[in-house]
Amino acid sequence: MAGIGFELRKLLNKKGYLGLLQGYFYAGLISSGPWVLSILGVLLIGFFSIAVVVPDFLIAQFQVTVTYIMAVSLILTGFIQLGFTRFIADRLFEHKDYIVLANFNGVLLAVTLAAGLLGGLSALFLFPEESVLYRLLLAGSFVVMSDIWIAAIFLSGMKRYKAIVLLFFLGYSITVAAALLMRPFGLEGLMGGFFIGQSVLLWGMVALVLYEFPGADFVRFDWLEVRKVYPSLIWTGFFYNLAAWADKFIFWYYPYTSNQVIGPLRASEIYDFPIFLAYLSIIPGMAVFLVRMETDFVEYYEKFYNAVREGETLQYIEEMRNEMVATIRQGIAEIVKIQGIAILLVFALGPILLDALHISRLHLPLLYVDVVSAGLQVVFLGLLNVFFYLDRRRIVLMLTGLLVVSNVLFTSISLYLGAAFYGYGFAAAMLLTVTVAMLVLDRKLETLEYETFMLQ
Repeated sequence: MAGIGFELRKLLNKKGYLGLLQGYFYAGLISSGPWVLSILGVLLIGFFSIAVVVPDFLIAQFQVTVTYIMAVSLILTGFIQLGFTRFIADRLFEHKDYIVLANFNGVLLAVTLAAGLLGGLSALFLFPEESVLYRLLLAGSFVVMSDIWIAAIFLSGMKRYKAIVLLFFLGYSITVAAALLMRPFGLEGLMGGFFIGQSVLLWGMVALVLYEFPGADFVRFDWLEVRKVYPSLIWTGFFYNLAAWADKFIFWYYPYTSNQVIGPLRASEIYDFPIFLAYLSIIPGMAVFLVRMETDFVEYYEKFYNAVREGETLQYIEEMRNEMVATIRQGIAEIVKIQGIAILLVFALGPILLDALHISRLHLPLLYVDVVSAGLQVVFLGLLNVFFYLDRRRIVLMLTGLLVVSNVLFTSISLYLGAAFYGYGFAAAMLLTVTVAMLVLDRKLETLEYETFMLQ
Protein backbone atom coordinates (compact mmCIF):
# COMPACT_ATOMS: atom_id res chain seq x y z
CA MET A 1 0.00 0.00 0.00
CA ALA A 2 2.87 2.37 0.77
CA GLY A 3 4.57 2.16 -2.63
CA ILE A 4 2.13 4.09 -4.80
CA GLY A 5 1.26 6.50 -1.99
CA PHE A 6 4.95 7.31 -1.47
CA GLU A 7 5.47 8.09 -5.18
CA LEU A 8 2.38 10.30 -5.28
CA ARG A 9 3.38 12.18 -2.13
CA LYS A 10 6.87 12.77 -3.51
CA LEU A 11 5.44 14.37 -6.64
CA LEU A 12 2.74 16.36 -4.83
CA ASN A 13 5.25 17.73 -2.30
CA LYS A 14 7.32 19.40 -4.99
CA LYS A 15 7.14 23.18 -4.86
CA GLY A 16 4.91 24.97 -7.34
CA TYR A 17 2.21 23.83 -9.71
CA LEU A 18 4.56 21.60 -11.71
CA GLY A 19 4.78 19.01 -8.94
CA LEU A 20 1.01 19.12 -8.49
CA LEU A 21 0.43 18.58 -12.21
CA GLN A 22 2.98 15.77 -12.30
CA GLY A 23 1.28 14.03 -9.39
CA TYR A 24 -2.17 14.16 -10.90
CA PHE A 25 -0.89 13.24 -14.37
CA TYR A 26 0.86 10.20 -12.90
CA ALA A 27 -2.29 9.23 -10.99
CA GLY A 28 -4.43 9.62 -14.12
CA LEU A 29 -1.99 7.52 -16.14
CA ILE A 30 -1.87 4.59 -13.73
CA SER A 31 -5.60 4.65 -12.89
CA SER A 32 -6.97 5.01 -16.43
CA GLY A 33 -4.04 4.03 -18.65
CA PRO A 34 -4.87 0.33 -19.17
CA TRP A 35 -8.46 0.74 -20.37
CA VAL A 36 -7.60 3.85 -22.45
CA LEU A 37 -4.79 1.91 -24.14
CA SER A 38 -7.11 -1.03 -24.82
CA ILE A 39 -9.81 1.17 -26.36
CA LEU A 40 -7.35 3.20 -28.43
CA GLY A 41 -5.62 0.03 -29.60
CA VAL A 42 -8.82 -1.47 -30.99
CA LEU A 43 -9.79 1.87 -32.60
CA LEU A 44 -6.37 2.28 -34.23
CA ILE A 45 -6.59 -1.20 -35.71
CA GLY A 46 -9.94 -0.30 -37.24
CA PHE A 47 -8.79 3.13 -38.48
CA PHE A 48 -5.65 1.86 -40.23
CA SER A 49 -7.45 -1.14 -41.74
CA ILE A 50 -10.10 0.81 -43.64
CA ALA A 51 -8.22 0.87 -46.96
CA VAL A 52 -6.84 -2.67 -46.67
CA VAL A 53 -9.58 -4.87 -45.19
CA VAL A 54 -12.29 -5.40 -47.77
CA PRO A 55 -15.25 -5.32 -47.37
CA ASP A 56 -15.40 -2.61 -44.68
CA PHE A 57 -17.94 -4.41 -42.50
CA LEU A 58 -15.22 -6.89 -41.49
CA ILE A 59 -13.65 -4.11 -39.39
CA ALA A 60 -16.93 -3.58 -37.55
CA GLN A 61 -17.19 -7.34 -37.01
CA PHE A 62 -13.70 -7.36 -35.47
CA GLN A 63 -14.39 -4.42 -33.14
CA VAL A 64 -17.75 -5.80 -32.01
CA THR A 65 -16.24 -9.24 -31.42
CA VAL A 66 -13.50 -7.74 -29.22
CA THR A 67 -16.07 -5.65 -27.31
CA TYR A 68 -18.11 -8.74 -26.49
CA ILE A 69 -14.98 -10.66 -25.50
CA MET A 70 -14.09 -7.90 -23.02
CA ALA A 71 -17.62 -7.58 -21.65
CA VAL A 72 -18.39 -11.27 -21.14
CA SER A 73 -14.91 -12.09 -19.80
CA LEU A 74 -15.23 -9.29 -17.24
CA ILE A 75 -18.63 -10.55 -16.10
CA LEU A 76 -17.42 -14.16 -15.93
CA THR A 77 -14.28 -13.39 -13.93
CA GLY A 78 -16.21 -10.98 -11.71
CA PHE A 79 -17.11 -14.01 -9.59
CA ILE A 80 -13.49 -14.45 -8.55
CA GLN A 81 -11.70 -11.10 -8.88
CA LEU A 82 -12.44 -9.57 -5.47
CA GLY A 83 -12.58 -12.82 -3.54
CA PHE A 84 -9.18 -13.94 -4.75
CA THR A 85 -7.66 -10.51 -4.09
CA ARG A 86 -8.93 -10.69 -0.50
CA PHE A 87 -7.57 -14.25 -0.15
CA ILE A 88 -4.09 -13.10 -1.24
CA ALA A 89 -4.22 -10.06 1.05
CA ASP A 90 -5.07 -12.28 4.03
CA ARG A 91 -2.22 -14.69 3.24
CA LEU A 92 0.27 -11.84 2.93
CA PHE A 93 -0.94 -10.49 6.28
CA GLU A 94 -0.19 -13.95 7.71
CA HIS A 95 3.29 -13.86 6.09
CA LYS A 96 2.47 -16.87 3.91
CA ASP A 97 4.00 -15.45 0.75
CA TYR A 98 5.18 -18.91 -0.30
CA ILE A 99 1.64 -20.09 -1.23
CA VAL A 100 0.73 -17.03 -3.32
CA LEU A 101 2.17 -18.22 -6.63
CA ALA A 102 0.67 -21.72 -6.40
CA ASN A 103 -2.81 -20.33 -5.65
CA PHE A 104 -2.46 -17.77 -8.44
CA ASN A 105 -1.73 -20.64 -10.81
CA GLY A 106 -4.71 -22.52 -9.39
CA VAL A 107 -7.04 -19.62 -10.10
CA LEU A 108 -5.64 -19.20 -13.64
CA LEU A 109 -6.19 -22.92 -14.26
CA ALA A 110 -9.81 -22.73 -13.07
CA VAL A 111 -10.53 -19.58 -15.08
CA THR A 112 -8.88 -21.04 -18.18
CA LEU A 113 -11.03 -24.18 -17.97
CA ALA A 114 -14.27 -22.23 -17.37
CA ALA A 115 -13.54 -19.66 -20.08
CA GLY A 116 -12.39 -22.39 -22.46
CA LEU A 117 -15.63 -24.32 -21.96
CA LEU A 118 -17.86 -21.26 -22.36
CA GLY A 119 -15.86 -19.78 -25.24
CA GLY A 120 -15.51 -23.10 -27.02
CA LEU A 121 -19.22 -23.94 -26.85
CA SER A 122 -20.18 -20.41 -27.92
CA ALA A 123 -17.82 -20.47 -30.88
CA LEU A 124 -19.01 -23.93 -31.90
CA PHE A 125 -22.77 -23.40 -31.73
CA LEU A 126 -23.35 -19.64 -32.08
CA PHE A 127 -21.19 -18.95 -35.14
CA PRO A 128 -21.91 -21.82 -37.56
CA GLU A 129 -21.48 -19.63 -40.64
CA GLU A 130 -18.02 -18.29 -39.69
CA SER A 131 -14.70 -19.90 -40.55
CA VAL A 132 -13.08 -22.46 -38.26
CA LEU A 133 -10.09 -20.16 -37.79
CA TYR A 134 -12.30 -17.27 -36.64
CA ARG A 135 -14.04 -19.49 -34.12
CA LEU A 136 -10.74 -20.82 -32.77
CA LEU A 137 -9.38 -17.28 -32.40
CA LEU A 138 -12.63 -16.15 -30.76
CA ALA A 139 -12.45 -18.91 -28.14
CA GLY A 140 -8.70 -18.44 -27.61
CA SER A 141 -8.98 -14.67 -27.21
CA PHE A 142 -11.80 -15.11 -24.70
CA VAL A 143 -9.65 -17.43 -22.58
CA VAL A 144 -6.63 -15.12 -22.72
CA MET A 145 -8.70 -12.03 -21.90
CA SER A 146 -10.31 -13.77 -18.92
CA ASP A 147 -6.87 -14.69 -17.58
CA ILE A 148 -5.67 -11.09 -18.13
CA TRP A 149 -8.42 -9.73 -15.85
CA ILE A 150 -7.35 -12.11 -13.08
CA ALA A 151 -3.67 -11.18 -13.44
CA ALA A 152 -4.50 -7.46 -13.64
CA ILE A 153 -6.72 -7.47 -10.54
CA PHE A 154 -4.05 -9.45 -8.68
CA LEU A 155 -1.31 -6.96 -9.58
CA SER A 156 -3.65 -4.04 -8.79
CA GLY A 157 -4.21 -5.52 -5.35
CA MET A 158 -0.43 -5.60 -4.93
CA LYS A 159 -0.34 -1.90 -5.96
CA ARG A 160 1.76 -2.62 -9.09
CA TYR A 161 -0.04 0.06 -11.09
CA LYS A 162 3.01 1.29 -12.98
CA ALA A 163 3.92 -2.24 -14.10
CA ILE A 164 0.34 -2.83 -15.28
CA VAL A 165 0.38 0.32 -17.43
CA LEU A 166 3.75 -0.58 -18.97
CA LEU A 167 2.60 -4.13 -19.71
CA PHE A 168 -0.66 -2.88 -21.26
CA PHE A 169 1.32 -0.43 -23.40
CA LEU A 170 3.60 -3.24 -24.58
CA GLY A 171 0.74 -5.67 -25.11
CA TYR A 172 -1.45 -3.29 -27.10
CA SER A 173 1.49 -1.98 -29.13
CA ILE A 174 2.13 -5.56 -30.23
CA THR A 175 -1.63 -6.07 -30.72
CA VAL A 176 -1.85 -3.09 -33.10
CA ALA A 177 1.36 -3.99 -34.94
CA ALA A 178 0.43 -7.66 -35.36
CA ALA A 179 -3.13 -6.88 -36.45
CA LEU A 180 -1.95 -4.35 -39.01
CA LEU A 181 0.62 -6.80 -40.42
CA MET A 182 -2.04 -9.50 -40.71
CA ARG A 183 -4.90 -7.28 -41.92
CA PRO A 184 -4.62 -8.48 -45.57
CA PHE A 185 -6.07 -11.77 -44.27
CA GLY A 186 -9.32 -9.98 -43.35
CA LEU A 187 -11.27 -10.66 -40.17
CA GLU A 188 -9.15 -13.68 -39.26
CA GLY A 189 -5.98 -11.59 -39.64
CA LEU A 190 -7.26 -8.88 -37.31
CA MET A 191 -8.36 -11.46 -34.76
CA GLY A 192 -5.00 -13.22 -35.03
CA GLY A 193 -3.14 -9.99 -34.30
CA PHE A 194 -5.37 -9.34 -31.31
CA PHE A 195 -4.78 -12.86 -29.96
CA ILE A 196 -0.98 -12.54 -30.30
CA GLY A 197 -0.84 -9.16 -28.56
CA GLN A 198 -3.09 -10.24 -25.71
CA SER A 199 -1.04 -13.40 -25.22
CA VAL A 200 2.12 -11.31 -24.85
CA LEU A 201 0.33 -9.10 -22.31
CA LEU A 202 -0.82 -12.11 -20.30
CA TRP A 203 2.60 -13.77 -20.22
CA GLY A 204 4.20 -10.48 -19.19
CA MET A 205 1.87 -10.30 -16.20
CA VAL A 206 2.49 -13.95 -15.31
CA ALA A 207 6.24 -13.38 -15.49
CA LEU A 208 5.92 -10.43 -13.10
CA VAL A 209 3.97 -12.56 -10.62
CA LEU A 210 6.61 -15.32 -10.89
CA TYR A 211 9.32 -12.77 -10.16
CA GLU A 212 7.50 -11.22 -7.20
CA PHE A 213 6.28 -14.43 -5.53
CA PRO A 214 8.57 -17.44 -6.04
CA GLY A 215 7.31 -20.67 -4.49
CA ALA A 216 8.04 -24.39 -4.32
CA ASP A 217 4.50 -25.61 -5.20
CA PHE A 218 3.15 -25.18 -8.69
CA VAL A 219 -0.64 -25.37 -8.14
CA ARG A 220 -2.73 -25.10 -4.98
CA PHE A 221 -6.44 -24.56 -4.38
CA ASP A 222 -6.43 -23.10 -0.87
CA TRP A 223 -8.60 -20.26 -2.18
CA LEU A 224 -11.49 -22.73 -2.50
CA GLU A 225 -11.53 -23.60 1.21
CA VAL A 226 -14.91 -22.64 2.67
CA ARG A 227 -13.50 -20.72 5.64
CA LYS A 228 -11.33 -18.63 3.31
CA VAL A 229 -14.08 -17.77 0.85
CA TYR A 230 -16.08 -14.53 1.13
CA PRO A 231 -19.45 -15.05 -0.65
CA SER A 232 -20.21 -11.32 -0.43
CA LEU A 233 -17.07 -10.51 -2.47
CA ILE A 234 -17.86 -13.22 -5.02
CA TRP A 235 -21.27 -11.72 -5.75
CA THR A 236 -20.07 -8.13 -5.47
CA GLY A 237 -17.55 -8.61 -8.29
CA PHE A 238 -20.17 -10.24 -10.48
CA PHE A 239 -22.86 -7.63 -9.73
CA TYR A 240 -20.55 -4.67 -10.37
CA ASN A 241 -19.37 -5.93 -13.77
CA LEU A 242 -22.89 -6.97 -14.74
CA ALA A 243 -24.24 -3.55 -13.73
CA ALA A 244 -21.57 -1.76 -15.77
CA TRP A 245 -22.61 -3.62 -18.94
CA ALA A 246 -26.34 -4.18 -18.35
CA ASP A 247 -27.57 -1.06 -20.15
CA LYS A 248 -25.23 -1.76 -23.09
CA PHE A 249 -26.58 -5.29 -23.54
CA ILE A 250 -30.16 -4.03 -23.36
CA PHE A 251 -29.51 -1.49 -26.11
CA TRP A 252 -27.58 -4.08 -28.14
CA TYR A 253 -30.46 -6.55 -28.13
CA TYR A 254 -33.40 -4.15 -28.36
CA PRO A 255 -34.38 -4.43 -32.06
CA TYR A 256 -35.14 -0.73 -32.56
CA THR A 257 -31.76 0.50 -31.24
CA SER A 258 -29.39 -2.07 -32.70
CA ASN A 259 -28.38 -4.11 -35.70
CA GLN A 260 -26.86 -7.55 -36.21
CA VAL A 261 -23.10 -7.50 -36.90
CA ILE A 262 -21.76 -11.06 -36.81
CA GLY A 263 -23.47 -14.25 -35.69
CA PRO A 264 -25.64 -13.42 -32.64
CA LEU A 265 -23.56 -10.32 -31.81
CA ARG A 266 -25.29 -6.97 -32.19
CA ALA A 267 -24.27 -3.34 -31.77
CA SER A 268 -26.09 -0.07 -31.12
CA GLU A 269 -24.66 2.80 -33.12
CA ILE A 270 -26.96 5.30 -31.42
CA TYR A 271 -25.75 4.30 -27.93
CA ASP A 272 -22.17 3.05 -28.36
CA PHE A 273 -20.48 6.21 -29.65
CA PRO A 274 -21.72 8.60 -26.92
CA ILE A 275 -20.98 6.21 -24.04
CA PHE A 276 -17.45 5.61 -25.37
CA LEU A 277 -16.73 9.35 -25.55
CA ALA A 278 -18.31 9.88 -22.13
CA TYR A 279 -15.98 7.38 -20.47
CA LEU A 280 -12.95 9.28 -21.72
CA SER A 281 -14.12 12.23 -19.58
CA ILE A 282 -13.59 10.33 -16.31
CA ILE A 283 -9.79 10.37 -16.48
CA PRO A 284 -9.46 13.57 -14.33
CA GLY A 285 -11.90 12.18 -11.76
CA MET A 286 -10.04 8.86 -11.62
CA ALA A 287 -6.78 10.74 -11.02
CA VAL A 288 -8.27 12.65 -8.08
CA PHE A 289 -9.81 9.43 -6.77
CA LEU A 290 -6.43 7.64 -6.72
CA VAL A 291 -4.54 10.60 -5.22
CA ARG A 292 -6.99 11.09 -2.36
CA MET A 293 -7.40 7.39 -1.59
CA GLU A 294 -3.68 6.56 -1.63
CA THR A 295 -2.33 9.62 0.19
CA ASP A 296 -4.39 11.49 2.80
CA PHE A 297 -7.09 8.87 3.38
CA VAL A 298 -4.72 5.90 3.71
CA GLU A 299 -2.52 7.88 6.11
CA TYR A 300 -5.32 8.64 8.59
CA TYR A 301 -6.97 5.26 8.03
CA GLU A 302 -3.79 3.52 9.22
CA LYS A 303 -3.35 5.93 12.13
CA PHE A 304 -6.93 5.39 13.32
CA TYR A 305 -6.85 1.58 13.27
CA ASN A 306 -3.31 1.44 14.67
CA ALA A 307 -4.49 3.65 17.53
CA VAL A 308 -7.37 1.26 18.24
CA ARG A 309 -5.16 -1.83 18.14
CA GLU A 310 -2.35 -0.32 20.22
CA GLY A 311 -4.56 1.15 22.94
CA GLU A 312 -4.03 4.87 22.38
CA THR A 313 -6.04 7.45 24.31
CA LEU A 314 -9.68 8.02 23.40
CA GLN A 315 -8.89 11.64 22.52
CA TYR A 316 -6.21 10.59 20.02
CA ILE A 317 -8.48 7.92 18.51
CA GLU A 318 -11.26 10.48 18.03
CA GLU A 319 -8.81 12.95 16.44
CA MET A 320 -7.65 10.34 13.91
CA ARG A 321 -11.23 9.34 13.25
CA ASN A 322 -12.20 12.96 12.60
CA GLU A 323 -9.22 13.45 10.28
CA MET A 324 -10.09 10.27 8.34
CA VAL A 325 -13.74 11.32 7.98
CA ALA A 326 -12.64 14.78 6.83
CA THR A 327 -10.35 13.31 4.14
CA ILE A 328 -13.17 11.05 2.93
CA ARG A 329 -15.59 13.94 2.56
CA GLN A 330 -12.95 16.18 1.03
CA GLY A 331 -11.95 13.46 -1.45
CA ILE A 332 -15.54 12.82 -2.56
CA ALA A 333 -16.11 16.57 -2.87
CA GLU A 334 -12.99 16.96 -5.03
CA ILE A 335 -14.07 14.11 -7.30
CA VAL A 336 -17.47 15.77 -7.74
CA LYS A 337 -15.82 19.13 -8.41
CA ILE A 338 -13.36 17.81 -11.00
CA GLN A 339 -15.98 15.71 -12.76
CA GLY A 340 -18.28 18.74 -12.77
CA ILE A 341 -15.63 20.69 -14.65
CA ALA A 342 -15.16 17.79 -17.10
CA ILE A 343 -18.91 17.68 -17.68
CA LEU A 344 -19.05 21.40 -18.40
CA LEU A 345 -16.17 21.08 -20.88
CA VAL A 346 -17.95 18.29 -22.73
CA PHE A 347 -21.16 20.36 -22.79
CA ALA A 348 -19.21 23.27 -24.28
CA LEU A 349 -17.05 21.31 -26.73
CA GLY A 350 -19.46 18.47 -27.55
CA PRO A 351 -20.60 19.79 -30.94
CA ILE A 352 -17.00 20.48 -32.02
CA LEU A 353 -15.91 17.02 -30.88
CA LEU A 354 -18.68 15.23 -32.78
CA ASP A 355 -17.98 17.26 -35.93
CA ALA A 356 -14.27 16.38 -35.72
CA LEU A 357 -15.13 12.67 -35.45
CA HIS A 358 -17.73 12.91 -38.24
CA ILE A 359 -20.50 11.82 -35.87
CA SER A 360 -24.00 13.26 -36.25
CA ARG A 361 -24.99 15.96 -33.77
CA LEU A 362 -28.12 13.94 -33.12
CA HIS A 363 -25.95 12.09 -30.59
CA LEU A 364 -25.43 15.27 -28.52
CA PRO A 365 -28.31 14.82 -26.02
CA LEU A 366 -27.23 11.24 -25.32
CA LEU A 367 -23.59 12.32 -24.97
CA TYR A 368 -24.54 14.91 -22.34
CA VAL A 369 -26.51 12.37 -20.31
CA ASP A 370 -23.76 9.75 -20.58
CA VAL A 371 -21.09 12.20 -19.38
CA VAL A 372 -23.11 12.82 -16.22
CA SER A 373 -23.57 9.06 -15.76
CA ALA A 374 -19.85 8.39 -16.14
CA GLY A 375 -19.06 11.12 -13.62
CA LEU A 376 -21.47 9.56 -11.12
CA GLN A 377 -19.77 6.21 -11.68
CA VAL A 378 -16.42 7.68 -10.58
CA VAL A 379 -18.06 8.99 -7.41
CA PHE A 380 -19.57 5.54 -6.85
CA LEU A 381 -16.12 3.94 -7.21
CA GLY A 382 -14.76 6.33 -4.58
CA LEU A 383 -17.56 5.42 -2.17
CA LEU A 384 -17.09 1.69 -2.77
CA ASN A 385 -13.38 2.03 -2.10
CA VAL A 386 -14.07 3.61 1.31
CA PHE A 387 -16.49 0.81 2.21
CA PHE A 388 -13.88 -1.77 1.19
CA TYR A 389 -11.27 -0.13 3.42
CA LEU A 390 -13.77 -0.19 6.29
CA ASP A 391 -14.48 -3.87 5.47
CA ARG A 392 -18.21 -3.28 5.01
CA ARG A 393 -18.64 -6.07 2.46
CA ARG A 394 -22.39 -6.53 2.91
CA ILE A 395 -23.01 -2.86 2.23
CA VAL A 396 -20.99 -3.04 -0.99
CA LEU A 397 -22.92 -6.14 -2.04
CA MET A 398 -26.22 -4.35 -1.39
CA LEU A 399 -25.10 -1.29 -3.38
CA THR A 400 -23.87 -3.25 -6.41
CA GLY A 401 -27.03 -5.36 -6.35
CA LEU A 402 -29.10 -2.17 -6.27
CA LEU A 403 -27.15 -0.84 -9.27
CA VAL A 404 -27.85 -3.99 -11.30
CA VAL A 405 -31.59 -3.96 -10.60
CA SER A 406 -32.03 -0.21 -11.06
CA ASN A 407 -29.95 -0.10 -14.26
CA VAL A 408 -31.95 -2.91 -15.88
CA LEU A 409 -35.27 -1.44 -14.71
CA PHE A 410 -34.62 2.21 -15.58
CA THR A 411 -32.94 1.42 -18.91
CA SER A 412 -35.93 -0.72 -19.92
CA ILE A 413 -38.28 2.10 -18.95
CA SER A 414 -36.23 4.59 -21.01
CA LEU A 415 -36.56 2.36 -24.07
CA TYR A 416 -40.31 2.20 -23.55
CA LEU A 417 -40.56 6.00 -23.26
CA GLY A 418 -38.74 6.60 -26.54
CA ALA A 419 -35.57 8.06 -28.04
CA ALA A 420 -35.76 11.31 -26.06
CA PHE A 421 -35.13 9.31 -22.86
CA TYR A 422 -32.25 7.12 -24.08
CA GLY A 423 -29.36 7.19 -21.59
CA TYR A 424 -31.46 8.46 -18.71
CA GLY A 425 -31.90 4.93 -17.38
CA PHE A 426 -28.21 4.45 -16.61
CA ALA A 427 -28.02 8.01 -15.24
CA ALA A 428 -31.00 7.49 -12.93
CA ALA A 429 -29.57 4.17 -11.71
CA MET A 430 -26.21 5.73 -10.92
CA LEU A 431 -27.82 8.73 -9.18
CA LEU A 432 -30.01 6.49 -7.03
CA THR A 433 -27.11 4.21 -6.05
CA VAL A 434 -24.72 7.07 -5.29
CA THR A 435 -27.35 8.80 -3.14
CA VAL A 436 -28.02 5.63 -1.14
CA ALA A 437 -24.25 5.00 -0.78
CA MET A 438 -23.65 8.52 0.58
CA LEU A 439 -26.47 8.21 3.11
CA VAL A 440 -25.24 4.82 4.33
CA LEU A 441 -21.61 6.00 4.51
CA ASP A 442 -22.62 9.05 6.54
CA ARG A 443 -24.37 6.81 9.08
CA LYS A 444 -21.45 4.41 9.29
CA LEU A 445 -18.93 7.19 9.86
CA GLU A 446 -21.01 8.54 12.75
CA THR A 447 -20.74 5.19 14.58
CA LEU A 448 -17.25 4.23 13.41
CA GLU A 449 -15.55 4.10 16.83
CA TYR A 450 -18.35 2.03 18.38
CA GLU A 451 -18.45 -0.52 15.55
CA THR A 452 -14.65 -0.74 15.39
CA PHE A 453 -14.33 -1.52 19.10
CA MET A 454 -17.20 -4.01 19.01
CA LEU A 455 -15.46 -5.93 16.21
CA GLN A 456 -12.24 -6.37 18.25
